[in-house]
Amino acid sequence: MQPQQLLAALASGETLSGSRLATEAGVTRAAIWKQIEALRHRGVPIESAGVAGYRLPWPIQMLDGQAIRANLSAALASRLGGLDVHWEIDSTSSVLQRRGAGAPDFSVVMAETQTAGRGRRGRTWLSPPGLNIYLSCLKRFDGGFAALSGLSLATGVIVLRALHALGIHGPCLKWPNDVLADGGKLAGILVELSGEYQGPCAAVIGIGLNLRLTNALREQAGQPVCDLATLAQGVPPDRNHAAAALINSLVDGLEQFERDGFAAFADDYAEHDALRGIPLHVSSPSGELDGIGAGIDARGALQLQTAHGVHGIDSADVTVRRA
Repeated sequence: MQPQQLLAALASGETLSGSRLATEAGVTRAAIWKQIEALRHRGVPIESAGVAGYRLPWPIQMLDGQAIRANLSAALASRLGGLDVHWEIDSTSSVLQRRGAGAPDFSVVMAETQTAGRGRRGRTWLSPPGLNIYLSCLKRFDGGFAALSGLSLATGVIVLRALHALGIHGPCLKWPNDVLADGGKLAGILVELSGEYQGPCAAVIGIGLNLRLTNALREQAGQPVCDLATLAQGVPPDRNHAAAALINSLVDGLEQFERDGFAAFADDYAEHDALRGIPLHVSSPSGELDGIGAGIDARGALQLQTAHGVHGIDSADVTVRRA
């Protein structure tokens, strides 16, 4: 029995004995135990129920390409360049980057788990199977890199629109690429560009969205985090439904960005800006700055009000300055 088959067997939350699992898979109980330990090592919270066997603390939904497509609007599904769902890969964005020019517009890659999921500035993105959403989308643009100013911020708005469609309200946006809720990181966005500076070019947009985090994963994160289960009183949306909502929002939103640029998203971003009016510390290649968040400009650059005036910041690490 492969790890993905074992996880699918346990997905309902039912307690299953090691002997039953072994019999159904045609392997030894020792082999089942080995795979249980492998899944636990990846972050899956499989519980031991004594002689009764093994169980998950709550049901999960395995990613299913057909179920995701069934939740897409018919008009959108026809525009999708492809939808691939993997059990394990290095990262969803890396798969799309390796495909290069051969990947059609709006190609989407998802995975149950990633061995090298990454966030901004090379940070690791924890990717346990069965719990969250790891998704990347390729979007091609006729214009050059300059026309893509504010794309990561627009993607944050796109993620919020997907959450609203799922009935989740309250998350906000931390410049330049985080979605926050209850004081913790709910989703991260990584936009990677390729092509010609003057165009054409392509963007691979990676999104990691936390549906359910265990206590162990919260400790490993090294920063405050949040998940949809917390925001939905313990019952997060179905993963396939959530993935479809995200894809629906991405395709519609990226087409809007291609037509109208960041200006079409600026008001929504300002409405959900977590840093506006907040004391901030900014670390950038040009040095350290302290000030008050003053929103964003038309290009999506962070505006920082300091004692010496307003500074525009295009790339930096930003932390909330503690009083």
